[in-house]
Amino acid sequence: MIRTALTALVTFALVGPALAGESKTAKARPDPGEMDCDHPAAAEGRPSEKVGSRGLIIRGKKIGKPANVQLADLLASPERQQGKEVVVEGKVRRACERMGCWMELADMDEGPGVRITFKNYGFFVPVDSAGAKAKVAGTVKIVELSEATAAHYESEGARVAQDAKGSRREVQLVASGVELRR
Repeated sequence: MIRTALTALVTFALVGPALAGESKTAKARPDPGEMDCDHPAAAEGRPSEKVGSRGLIIRGKKIGKPANVQLADLLASPERQQGKEVVVEGKVRRACERMGCWMELADMDEGPGVRITFKNYGFFVPVDSAGAKAKVAGTVKIVELSEATAAHYESEGARVAQDAKGSRREVQLVASGVELRR
C-alpha cells in the first residue's frame, strides 16, 4: 500500500507539470526550419538581450590582445588577410534584427563594411548592437554570396552591395570572440 502510494506520488510529481503544460526543465529550442531565420536557434534569452547604455558584453572567447589589423586596411586589401586570424575594432553599423546571428562592422555609415558571423553559430550578439563599439577576433573570408543568401541577409536588415556585373562579394570575419561596448 505504501509502495503504491509512493509510486503514485512520484509519478504525479514528474508527470503532473507536463500534463498542465508546464515544465521544470529548460524549454526545447525551436526547430531551425520553423524559425524566421534559418540559422540554428540562439541560446535561450540571447536574442532579446540588450547591450545597455555603458555595459561591456563578451561573446565567445575573451579577446586578450589589441587589434592587429585596422578595419580600413582589411577592407582595402582583404586578400592579404584571407584565412588569417585577426583582431579588428570598429563600430557596429547593423546587426541581424531577428536573432543577432550577424553584424556589420564599419568605420562609416555608407560604403564597405565587414560582415561578422559567429563560429559554428556558437553565440550571437544582442539585436540592438548597432551603434556599439566592437572588438572582434576571427578568421577573414572573402565570400561570393548566392542570391538566396543575399536575400536572406537583406530580410534581416542587411544591405548587401552588388557590383556592376551583379556579383555580391563581401569580406567576412568568422568570429571566435566579440566584445561590445556602448
